[in-house]
Amino acid sequence: MPTPSLPPFRPKSRLLSLGQLFSLLVLFHSHGLALLLLPLTLLSRLAAAHQSSSSYGAAALTEWRSAHASYYAVFDPRDTVGGACGYGDLGKRGYGMATAGLSEALFEKGAACGGCYEVRCVEELRYCLPGTSIVLTATNFCAPNYGLPADAGGICNTPNHHFLMPIQAFEKIAIWKAGVMPIQYRRVKCIREDGVRFTIDGKGFFYTVLISNVAGAGDITAVKIKGSATGWLPMGRNWGQNWHISADLKGQALSFEVTASDGVTLTSYNVAPKDWTFGKTYVGKQFPF
Repeated sequence: MPTPSLPPFRPKSRLLSLGQLFSLLVLFHSHGLALLLLPLTLLSRLAAAHQSSSSYGAAALTEWRSAHASYYAVFDPRDTVGGACGYGDLGKRGYGMATAGLSEALFEKGAACGGCYEVRCVEELRYCLPGTSIVLTATNFCAPNYGLPADAGGICNTPNHHFLMPIQAFEKIAIWKAGVMPIQYRRVKCIREDGVRFTIDGKGFFYTVLISNVAGAGDITAVKIKGSATGWLPMGRNWGQNWHISADLKGQALSFEVTASDGVTLTSYNVAPKDWTFGKTYVGKQFPF
């Protein structure tokens, strides 16, 4: 008996129509073929056709990885008190509710602050919103609870990869009844409006600079500062994305050299004028994205 020909497969279509599936079943039945003997090529086509796509694919920095997510109730970005990254008012900083606290295995002692992650719900078909994903910025730390095992309540304990999300973000990909749910995540480029923001604080000769609104990789690994009367001076990470230095920079215009985790370095000259003051935010150039 000749092998039956299959209907043409068109990969541009995300889903096979009911008519196509019915035609396939009739075709196999009429030739006495068991569904268990479906060619592997057909199975792979069906899987590919039902796999959801993402508009952030071109901005992906890593492959999809497995993790879990849960949520907390918050009605004001300021409720997080800036979190472990030190951003303060997340609404004012431009992050809003599309944020997450990362477990110990992801947070990297604050080095991950500012990075962007695309997150999608998987496996929990009762609760997932099909075809959805959300991009979150790491702005906080999900503290471990070593009084509980990592697989029995200690959701943010090492080695767990866990995202603690505001319920407003969580409900973009799943309904709230999901509780702690399996997800997949990947690093993506951050998309920001305007330039990198430098908030200068301190006292006397001790300076701290909070760096926020960073596009591209989003997380910063090295910072240098330059006064109009000095060379480039390295700064140290104080906590989160707060960087510090002890120097005499009063009365000098300030420039910054910032390096992101992907190795890209951005130099912004004369970001703060010579009459800069503590407590103010100054805007520099922006990373490409």
